[in-house]
Amino acid sequence: MLKMYSDYLKAYLHSKKGQGMVEYGLIISLIAVAVIAALVILGPKIANLFNNVSNKM
Repeated sequence: MLKMYSDYLKAYLHSKKGQGMVEYGLIISLIAVAVIAALVILGPKIANLFNNVSNKM
């Protein structure tokens, strides 16, 4: 019985099923940080552009 639990624990600790999900999570978080940074930097310029277009109309 103890051998069965020991084998299960070894298999569980050496499993790499969650590795792909962690990598996808890291990639998505890096993309989100890049998008937020771009919006913070370019946001006022885009708002100004839309204001100019609406004022000319």
